[in-house]
Amino acid sequence: MCGIVGAIAPRDVTPILIEGLRRLEYRGYDSTGVALVDGNGQLALRRAVGKVARLEEKLTAAPCSGAIGIAHSRWATHGGVTEANAHPHVSGGRIAVIHNGIIENYEPLRAELLERGYVFQSETDTEVIAHLIHDCAKTAGDLTRAVQQAVARLTGAYAIVVFDAQVPDRIVVARIASPLVIGLGEGENFVASDVQALLPETRRFIFLEEGDVADIRRDTVEIFNQQGEAVTRPEHVSSLSADAVERGEYAHYMLKEIYEQPRAIADTLSERIVGDHVLEAAFGPKAATILPQVMQVHIVACGTSYHAGLVARYYLEQGARIPCTVEVASEYRYRNPVVSPNTLFLAISQSGETADTLAALREAKKLGYVATAAICNVPESSLVREADLSLMTRAGPEVGVASTKAFTTQLAALSLLGLAVAQRRGIDRRITALYARQIRSLPEMVEHTLKLDAQIKVWAEQFADKHHALFLGRGPSYPIALEGALKLKEISYIHAEAYPAGELKHGPLALVDDDMPVIAVAPNDRLLEKLKSNLQEVRARGARLFVFADPNTGFEPGDGIEIMTMPDHIEPLQSPLLYTIPLQLLAYHVAVLRGTDVDQPRNLAKSVTVE
Repeated sequence: MCGIVGAIAPRDVTPILIEGLRRLEYRGYDSTGVALVDGNGQLALRRAVGKVARLEEKLTAAPCSGAIGIAHSRWATHGGVTEANAHPHVSGGRIAVIHNGIIENYEPLRAELLERGYVFQSETDTEVIAHLIHDCAKTAGDLTRAVQQAVARLTGAYAIVVFDAQVPDRIVVARIASPLVIGLGEGENFVASDVQALLPETRRFIFLEEGDVADIRRDTVEIFNQQGEAVTRPEHVSSLSADAVERGEYAHYMLKEIYEQPRAIADTLSERIVGDHVLEAAFGPKAATILPQVMQVHIVACGTSYHAGLVARYYLEQGARIPCTVEVASEYRYRNPVVSPNTLFLAISQSGETADTLAALREAKKLGYVATAAICNVPESSLVREADLSLMTRAGPEVGVASTKAFTTQLAALSLLGLAVAQRRGIDRRITALYARQIRSLPEMVEHTLKLDAQIKVWAEQFADKHHALFLGRGPSYPIALEGALKLKEISYIHAEAYPAGELKHGPLALVDDDMPVIAVAPNDRLLEKLKSNLQEVRARGARLFVFADPNTGFEPGDGIEIMTMPDHIEPLQSPLLYTIPLQLLAYHVAVLRGTDVDQPRNLAKSVTVE
């Protein structure tokens, strides 16, 4: 998994490859590499452990250039973080391969290739692909046919990019369950795992489908489906600009993306609510047929998207009055789920390529759901293409590994789904009209909430030397507490846990002492008095309380109690999204004070495309 870039052009492609890797750094990686066919027709290989800058140092020390090349940023799966395990991998001094994904049957293939005399230089499953293609090329007579023969023997998930230094007029690619996109130029063409890598070069793209193999030359692109038949895939023109992922005046991408949330939420809502009514067509052409049948929703997601699903359960059960269950995608396929009649399967994913969520969607298609749906930020993603219904979150590129605007736009999109289902179920029009007005005012309310930034920065100083933190919430604020704890642990490396406040007396109170900061989410809702009682239990154990509170809750600062007053007039439907904002800012400022890598925290990747 991680970043793929390739190019074939009438010019040196090295700068294109390096810039492409740099634009994919947000995904997280531990090593990089580049392979080119140089001016002497020889395969030139440079690899490095660490950031793209380390690879650039290698290229400065030992320059190479060429008109055809591939580059990769690796996140270790098979084999440790070493230069030998970094991509590209080479076979016979001529075949160069980069690969995202996991080859599940690499061990028997490796044993077979060892018997055939191939010598392995790495511990990776990817090197098996290089040698297998090299072996097939001996009899195939053509690189494209060799790749087709090789991938027919692979089991697993992959996006593969290959060139042959002895025939340097083409790049051949293949994909199963891992994203791959072709960028179209004038007299030159490109390939990448993400359009963002290629935006400086082109905005014209072809998205490969499951099982496709493509032969990419300077002036032509030929695509073959899994059966080997020549096919045509549509060309898309991206609306993203080349500077869409630049940091601008902000110190980190994460801070920039926090401040982009009013616009991102407004974009997500735009043209989807007319007056007090959600337009069902926003969910796709089948929505008018599917939504009337929905009597229950089953949500599956991972990480931050899972927290969005937990909030959506309140939107659907309290607002639309239908049952909703939520579970982690990585567990879904392994418990043989029982599907109730007229249940909608809803998958939530920022990238639309999250391996566990995508696999769950594919399993769900076999199990008798009334339909499948996706909430996603990437229109061209596998999840969106394979779901019956979809709603785009319009967050734009999110570079920071810790999700911010992708999460809040998911909440906005899920509120639209809840309102659409409520409309279909005939919920009182006055109630749905009220919900619609509250949803439409979210961008403005986020603007007001961001004004707390300076105060939160001061609060952060009291967390910088801590090792643990406890987050509390009740009702729909509990998932927001979970999200706040996740953000703090992701980027500041402070151990943080979240609990429903009513669960404290069932064990977590044992953790509380005067060195344990406790963060509480306290909107003015029907659970407020219960929450206050729970916080009294915490304060009695000596903990220092940090409360994000509605101005009408009656909280007062005092000894051991800090109060951050939220904007006035936050309605219950709005509170999950709006109370998320200060928790994002708190995590950000604590991480900055602790000197961690805010945008690329250790051990994490942005797009998790393997199980």
